[in-house]
Amino acid sequence: MNDVTHTEVDLTNCDREPIHLLGQVQSFGFLLGLTSDWMVAYASNNVASFLPVENTDALLGRPISEVLDEEAIHAIRNRLQHLGMRVGLEVAAGVQVGDQGHLYDVSIHVSGDTIVLEFEPSDLSASVQDQIANVQHAIQRIASTTSIDDALKYAVRFVKAFGGYDRVMAYKFLSDDTGEVVAESLTAGMEPFLNLRYPASDIPKQARALYVRNPIRVIADVNDHSVPIMPGGAVGLDLSDAVLRSVSSIHLEYLRNMGVGASMSISIIVDNSLWGLIACHHNSTKLLSQSTRNALLLFGQMLSLTLREKLSMQERQLETRTRELTNAISRSAGAEMGESKILLASADEVMELMGADGIAIFFEGKADSVGMVPTKDEITIITNHLNRGPAGKIVATSELRGLVPAAADFTERACGLLAIPISKAPRDYIMFFRREVTKKVSWAGNPEKPASLGPNGSRLTPRKSFETWQATVEGQSEEWLSAHFRAAEQLRITFLEVVLRLMEEASQERKRATEKQELLIAELNHRVRNILSLVRSLINQTHSADMTTWDFMQVLDSRIQSLARAHDQITKDNWSPASLQSLIRTEAEGYLQDNKDRVVLSGDDVLLVPAAFSSLALVVHELITNSAKYGALSDRSGQINITLERQPDQSLGIKWQESGGPAVQAPTRRGFGTTIIDRTIPFELGGTANVEFAVTGVRAEFSIPAVHVRNAPVSNVRPKSVSTSPEAPSDSLSFPEKVLLVEDNLLIAMDGEDALRRLGARDISVCANVRSALDAMEHEDFEFALLDINLGTETSLPVASKLRELGIPFIFASGYGENSVLPEEMRNELVLAKPYDMAGLGASWQKNQRI
Repeated sequence: MNDVTHTEVDLTNCDREPIHLLGQVQSFGFLLGLTSDWMVAYASNNVASFLPVENTDALLGRPISEVLDEEAIHAIRNRLQHLGMRVGLEVAAGVQVGDQGHLYDVSIHVSGDTIVLEFEPSDLSASVQDQIANVQHAIQRIASTTSIDDALKYAVRFVKAFGGYDRVMAYKFLSDDTGEVVAESLTAGMEPFLNLRYPASDIPKQARALYVRNPIRVIADVNDHSVPIMPGGAVGLDLSDAVLRSVSSIHLEYLRNMGVGASMSISIIVDNSLWGLIACHHNSTKLLSQSTRNALLLFGQMLSLTLREKLSMQERQLETRTRELTNAISRSAGAEMGESKILLASADEVMELMGADGIAIFFEGKADSVGMVPTKDEITIITNHLNRGPAGKIVATSELRGLVPAAADFTERACGLLAIPISKAPRDYIMFFRREVTKKVSWAGNPEKPASLGPNGSRLTPRKSFETWQATVEGQSEEWLSAHFRAAEQLRITFLEVVLRLMEEASQERKRATEKQELLIAELNHRVRNILSLVRSLINQTHSADMTTWDFMQVLDSRIQSLARAHDQITKDNWSPASLQSLIRTEAEGYLQDNKDRVVLSGDDVLLVPAAFSSLALVVHELITNSAKYGALSDRSGQINITLERQPDQSLGIKWQESGGPAVQAPTRRGFGTTIIDRTIPFELGGTANVEFAVTGVRAEFSIPAVHVRNAPVSNVRPKSVSTSPEAPSDSLSFPEKVLLVEDNLLIAMDGEDALRRLGARDISVCANVRSALDAMEHEDFEFALLDINLGTETSLPVASKLRELGIPFIFASGYGENSVLPEEMRNELVLAKPYDMAGLGASWQKNQRI
């Protein structure tokens, strides 16, 4: 006979011990195995202690009907019907067996082709209704607790009171398969096991699998002599679902070493995995009735569901926090931040979510970080190790030195790592780091010596000492939870979505920029041609046979200055609302000179916001230019009437009417200028435009939406500026004779020097840089200075500061116009916009002296 109990087994191979094929049962009941036609194929060797049979052999091969009456068989068949095809067992309670009317509770399951019946005496003293009511009340109390710990504390108290065991523990499995006692209720005087840690080898893998399959397991007597199943120890009969299944000799010895006489366990199963156990120990033999165990089985199932709900609540709370945070990150992420800054902008919130002490983004070969993290070189080392693994997999460890040996050198900066891959080529990561947590773990005995030589020769026995053994754990962080993995995956998805969105936005922005650049180039080309045409027209219209060369130069110069003022008007107020009437007058001055009354403005002035002002400047410029080329302003008799009128909805209506000029012909093709007039206001401002080329003169009506229009102040106080009017300067103040001119452009310096001499300057020092200007001031006593602000790679501000220190008046000149950016201490100084002439320069001197 092959007795599997004699197989040499020790703690080094107990994971392979066939505890489901031991071929024996505990002696508090008996087992019968039936064929599909209800013949007895197996029977435990203690049948004669319960049934009126001579011995076990007398039952083998005989029909079960010779042992059980019809009513008992009917009850068992009904339970088999309920069992159906599922794995598990059913119980037929209070089944009468034998002529003497003994009642048994029969546990029924199917093992392969065998119907397995397990009989144990019924306990008629227990009230099933009361037991179920107590279980229901306990679960209600547990459901109302606020934490997992509180739920388990109440659970062990209830099981101890309900089952009467001396010690009841809640035993929770950790990620490394070790277990820890997290709640305990025990009889007074017993040594507590609370917070003790047990090695993974205490509950082998196959035992854990059976705990899931059989949620309740009872050992009535650790010294019980197991009863073999006949014939021949029932080799091959799988007893995984058997209630009476005997116990591994290693486990029995383990319990005896602990001083335990009987035990029972209730499995806590969460998501089909063994989360923990309710472990019950008794100092002497103890067997609960089938009905009581069934009630505790129900309690264990309901406790598992309640704990799952509490765990789910924690997960949902974390998922909600994760969703809110990732949504906030997604909303706030902008292209200007850059990919690495997307998460770092919310680093504190993300680290709190992940329970991390630091975060690093390794992106495109560069590392950016916040919090307690390794150095950039150390992060590169970690990344190289991560790159050896599969792409796209989240990696987490609470002992970084185990993954990256070099990490042993920087445990003070990081001991735990959770790395989220965010690309495949090149490998980029979001890394969360945790600091070292030095802690003491109390083991139930020395985990380094789990076995010792026993009485069975070379066979090993479980450790006999369960005295508390404390070990200090260093170089490790807190464990990463499954919830952190889910949060990490959501962060990964969010990061990738944001990056893809930013890439798309960047692509669209590049497309818009290209289109805008093409439009600007076309506009610039058109504007340059217009300017060249205008200059040529100015020269042609200015030339007259009765004009001297000097008169011709003066008139032409004044008209070019008017053109410059128009250009400056378009750009100088682009960051604040500006006057529309001023825009129209400035644009018209370049063409009208002394005949400004040919453009008649009526209606109240308004201010236009910057975008609208720029758009209207283009439209007005094109209208004026076309009128000067072909319309009312192309001869000396035409006139333009422009009416500004606010509408009831506060929008602005503009009416343009030309009259008195030559006959107008509609354009034969749509040029760039016509497109600007027709489409700028509808396309850019959402308004309307209607242009008619009537023979008597061009008529146009425009509507500007109210959003672009502001009321002009009653008294429109203009900002301090230098007039560039062609009028001659006042003679009330004589012009200084000794002048410093600082200008780095040779031609402009020569023109400036000529203008200064015509105004009355006699001694002019021209300097091209700051150094030469300061040197000149050391040797000359200047009365006035004209300073170009920008001198190539430097500015004239040091010269201005020296002039101010010496009390010498000065004026800035700039190609950027009156809006040149000056430091705070120079903001009150006058700025003369280029190009300037003698009249403008003289006016600036007069204004400077009056300030």
